[in-house]
Amino acid sequence: MRYAVLSDIHGNLEALQAVIQACRQQRVEAFLCVGDTVGYGANPQECLEILRGLKAISVAGNHDWAVSGKLDFSYFTEDGQAAVLWTRNKIAFEQFNYLNSLELVYKNEDVILAHGSLDQPAQFNYLEDLPQAQEAFPLMDRGICFVGHTHVPRIFIQRGEKSYFTQILEMELSADDKYIVNVGSVGQPRDGNSLASYGIYDTGMAMIDIKRVPYDIPTAQRKILEAGLPEHLAERLALGR
Repeated sequence: MRYAVLSDIHGNLEALQAVIQACRQQRVEAFLCVGDTVGYGANPQECLEILRGLKAISVAGNHDWAVSGKLDFSYFTEDGQAAVLWTRNKIAFEQFNYLNSLELVYKNEDVILAHGSLDQPAQFNYLEDLPQAQEAFPLMDRGICFVGHTHVPRIFIQRGEKSYFTQILEMELSADDKYIVNVGSVGQPRDGNSLASYGIYDTGMAMIDIKRVPYDIPTAQRKILEAGLPEHLAERLALGR
């Protein structure tokens, strides 16, 4: 199976469209999303409908649950809180129900999906360093787990008694090892690179490849400003921060 793995789209239609166009050229057979389809960007409705049209398998991110009312978002930044409230007023009732229905963890024979750490997934804790990955590896009953939330691409590896992380983002996988893979963010990268980020996971070739693609940032920025969302949410897209 050849999967496209998406994360943290955050209502950025231009970025999502660019990623899907790239995936169409890469013989993708199925789409996976590890959460936060909404929040921050100006096109949450369209992004949700695209993923549903693709029959993407998705799990809940903290913004998805906040918009649906399942998560107290008082700890979000002011920008994040404003985006949640704005998004609630924009999405359709059935989209609200869809977000409300998303589970925290998904498993099939190939992968595990979770937005944050597998340890207490409803807390949406970040998995961003090696000690956090070391806590998550024992919870994995599959060889690979895809996570999001940090908006920074990174791969954590457990090999025997050793574990480490790498930012080498294309590699062949070993059946003897465990991998926690963050494919970065489609709609709001935070690694200093403004290009949309996503992953291709090929189970037949045992390969993971995290890719970047340009998109129309000025249009995404203009839409955010015209929607009355916080100005910083537009500014940061060009910075990749």
